[in-house]
Amino acid sequence: MKHYNNYFRNQNKEMRISTLFLFVLITPLLAFTSLHKYYISVTQINYIQEKQSVQITSRIFIDDFENLLRERYDEKITLAGKDEPEIANTYVEKYLKNKVTIKINNESVDVNFIGKEYDGDIMRCYLEVENIKNINTIEITNQVLFDLYDEQQNIVKTKIYSKQKSMILSNQNSTMVLNFN
Repeated sequence: MKHYNNYFRNQNKEMRISTLFLFVLITPLLAFTSLHKYYISVTQINYIQEKQSVQITSRIFIDDFENLLRERYDEKITLAGKDEPEIANTYVEKYLKNKVTIKINNESVDVNFIGKEYDGDIMRCYLEVENIKNINTIEITNQVLFDLYDEQQNIVKTKIYSKQKSMILSNQNSTMVLNFN
């Protein structure tokens, strides 16, 4: 019986050493991966031919956009809270109109800011281009958050004339062009 007790005691000791070794080895790896953050937005662009309207919905992480607004406009601004100042919409609109540009049939068009809403940690921004009778070509530039995060990627998905396309835009390539001729 002593032999078995010593065996289990040694096994238990080896198990604790193995567990400690794994903990020491894995903890820094987990810490490193949890520090890494992804910077991404998703923009959906739909052409509604019956309404002669290009409707745009951008989904952006609230904390990333809040950091941008703090750096650009107001270092104390807070989004998505009960204390959100009314000026926040003005800042969001001003920024998006500067960073999301569209040319339809080789002509720049006005992108109207409709509003925004919050869903968890995401801010949904709604934009629209009106009075578009047809689209032969569309050029979309999306530079949202590129001025704050070098790693930022903006996924742009389109549905125009029932054709779906998507592209990942980066700081190095922030424009996509689609032809419908």
